[in-house]
Amino acid sequence: MNAILIVDDEKNTREGLRLSLEDEFDVYISSNIKGAKDVLDNENIDVLVTDLRLGAEDGMELIELALKMPQPPISIMMTAYGSVDTAVEAMKRGAYHFVTKPLNIDQLEILIKRALNTRSLKEENSELKKQVQKKFTISNILGKSSAMQPVFETIEQVAKSKATVLIDGENGTGKELVAKAIHNLSGRPKSKLITVHCAALSPQLLESELFGHERGAFTGATEKRIGRFEQADGGTLFL
Repeated sequence: MNAILIVDDEKNTREGLRLSLEDEFDVYISSNIKGAKDVLDNENIDVLVTDLRLGAEDGMELIELALKMPQPPISIMMTAYGSVDTAVEAMKRGAYHFVTKPLNIDQLEILIKRALNTRSLKEENSELKKQVQKKFTISNILGKSSAMQPVFETIEQVAKSKATVLIDGENGTGKELVAKAIHNLSGRPKSKLITVHCAALSPQLLESELFGHERGAFTGATEKRIGRFEQADGGTLFL
């Protein structure tokens, strides 16, 4: 079952919510931020339901703290009728939704389930995008033999790095495809991948190609030219 953390300084509210929700969820309760943090640190909480006012403490601080967790729970704010504007502010600061007191348990349960469903759909969509991207980039490289599997694994590993990558191989072995796969699997897939065939350029032209030049820098330089390094800024340069 999904785990819910209820945080309220009123004992009757905490116990009432636990009794009402424990058939559907694993319910944890706390009366203050310190106790709530202990639960968040030690349990895999899916939904945090906290009151706006926790005695002298502020429920918004708890929501902001929860958002910094490696796997932050969905946060729902409880508030009295007189502080709806503050609850809306809490939503701007990361809360999924808010409910007003006195609580309607059925509505709260529906809201919790809807929040869980929304997060599940987002996670599935994110995972699907990753799988499609991975399949697209790797499938462009021919080879399903066991000998190619280490190559695919290496591509995935180096794609996460910002280090310069040396791709070694004979002509026609697919070095450019490997470069494209690394680029697409990196954190820069929407940035440019600039390719320069260095062997086709003389040393003089190569310098101008890579670094660019200003108008009039040399004979024949009739206009400013942006170099490949600058064009690839934020993306990938394959030489």
